[in-house]
Amino acid sequence: MPIPSPSPRSRRVLGLAGTALAASALVAGTAVPAGAAAPPGLRLTSGTTYHVSADAAQGGDGLSVQSAFSSIQACADVAGPGDTCLIETGRYEETVTPAQSGTSGSPVTFQAAPDADVVVSGTEVLSGFTPVDQTQLAGVIATDPFAADSLFSDAVAAGKAYSVAVDLGDAGGEAQIFTDGSMDIEASFPFPGTDLLDPVIERADAGTANATIVDSTLTRPAGYWDGARALTSYWYVTATGSVASSSPGSVTLTTAPPCVHKVEPTETWFRLSGKIGELGHPGSYFYDADAKRLYVYSDDDPAGHTIEAKVRDLAFDLSAASHIRVEGIGLFGATIRTGDTSTGVVLDGIDGRYLSHYWDVTQGATDCGANVTRGVTTSGIIIKGTGNTVQNSHLQYSAGNGISLGGYGNTAIDNVITDVDYAGTYAAAVAVQGHSQTVTHNTMARMGRSGINLQWNGVAGTTAGPDRIAYNDISGHATLSVDTAAIYSCCSAYMEGTRVDHNVLHDPTPRPGGVYPFGISGIYADNGMSDMQIDNNVGWGNHEGTVELNGLGTGSHDNLVYNNTGGMTLFYVKEPGQSTGTKIYNNIGPITGLAGATDGGLELSNNLVDVDPLFVDAAAHDYRLQASSPARGAAIPLPGVNDGSTDAVPSLGAFQYGAAPWTAGARP
Repeated sequence: MPIPSPSPRSRRVLGLAGTALAASALVAGTAVPAGAAAPPGLRLTSGTTYHVSADAAQGGDGLSVQSAFSSIQACADVAGPGDTCLIETGRYEETVTPAQSGTSGSPVTFQAAPDADVVVSGTEVLSGFTPVDQTQLAGVIATDPFAADSLFSDAVAAGKAYSVAVDLGDAGGEAQIFTDGSMDIEASFPFPGTDLLDPVIERADAGTANATIVDSTLTRPAGYWDGARALTSYWYVTATGSVASSSPGSVTLTTAPPCVHKVEPTETWFRLSGKIGELGHPGSYFYDADAKRLYVYSDDDPAGHTIEAKVRDLAFDLSAASHIRVEGIGLFGATIRTGDTSTGVVLDGIDGRYLSHYWDVTQGATDCGANVTRGVTTSGIIIKGTGNTVQNSHLQYSAGNGISLGGYGNTAIDNVITDVDYAGTYAAAVAVQGHSQTVTHNTMARMGRSGINLQWNGVAGTTAGPDRIAYNDISGHATLSVDTAAIYSCCSAYMEGTRVDHNVLHDPTPRPGGVYPFGISGIYADNGMSDMQIDNNVGWGNHEGTVELNGLGTGSHDNLVYNNTGGMTLFYVKEPGQSTGTKIYNNIGPITGLAGATDGGLELSNNLVDVDPLFVDAAAHDYRLQASSPARGAAIPLPGVNDGSTDAVPSLGAFQYGAAPWTAGARP
């Protein structure tokens, strides 16, 4: 049976909410609205069911649909342990902060009503756009003379430039604008298009450590780009800075991009923004932070469209709450956050779009790592504390993470996460910090860097434990970065026996050109990661194979790499002591760096490296073994790792001969 390619489910809140009442009853202690039948054998708690309707008049007591609360917060102000806020169809522009926590047997539940389409939004709808006329254009030109002969002036002449007065803060490049539910792009060169994970890019012709980017497509007159924002990206580093001076064919930044010495200058791709003259493409906007005015390019009157601006980050602030359930709720332009003391929070059936947004990634003078961490712990669905769960959810679009797991003992299971990390930092579909986290049965596709960014951090007052990363289907990684993996971990951490197993890791999509496709693998233990068990994973299309070990730093010690299919790469594991205790057994596929690898202390045994394993149908990614496969009966028996073969001796690779094939990804 072939391993399925990722097929992101377009799961809508409508479809989830229709079964929300039944789903809530599957967890003991969940409040059940009056009249709902209790499934046999489950202990349920009683509580009050309050009603919320966006169409309700203010002042209702929430005790019936006819007297419903008009906001979710009004219900959150009164709901206590065992109570349910049952929410009718509507758009709710608010941040919901519960006044009380629930208890382990009696949570506070926020739940979409049957068949309701509920969206909690971080945006506000804008109105009052007017065409930019010649008088207004003259005012813009007085501030920026380069706007006189530009894409923007052409748009004004064509009647396609509109504006409205609005205060969106002081960071113009951080504004987020939507038209009819899709994110607009800041006016820039080159205009990247509206596919956030497949942007049009421009690679520099040349560049030097003195911060000058040379490129023949820079045809604007001298001074045009002075003061503009510059996004630069190369290898694994994304950074934003500003332009000090410009002339046709080049721009010089105020600070040289960090790490540029590590790669050829022509590996750099760049984007310049912050100039109204570039406003000339459908789906683009320019926000003048000084004048507090938003400009949009539109082929027709904006009054015929829904144009929104992000004005708040959180849909639910659970940072001081525990034992809260949020079920069947949609998020738009906002996210959910728990806190360091939160426990027992369950987010079930969340349909989240545009969870977090940012573009600016501050440049450091020389430190490569300073430019890759924005959003790693502060974006996406942010889970802190312990014993919290995100499940059965569809999360799409985020500058940073889909889910951030901090604290310890938290779970992400059966989620579909796509189109995240469009800012190109070390964020991921699921960013794992802390310890003892569980990430299983998720489907992840189209990420700027990695599907799972696996780190390890101790949590004060707790005993460290291993993470479990299993049965995930990850594809479309490395869209905006290289030297990464579907599951990436770094640097010089002792991982307490963390197990990474039964994942399907395939089809990365790095940008053409440059160092493409350097360092892209299925699982990458980079720069001295130790005490990990990596077993029964399958990969294809990864340049460095399914597994990559890099012993730089403290060395790659005590890693157990068993029964993986798809090959591997060994970096810096050959010097004495660099890989003591690491065992590489029972794998199928080529191993780059094999020569001399045991000199560092690692053990290599029973790997099928250069012999055809005779898979059932490798072209269709069916990596089960044919009856005549040389991988049958050739493995070192490892209880709990390669059980299940119908042969007396286990098979090499991720599928045991005769056993039912395992599958990965979110389950229906």
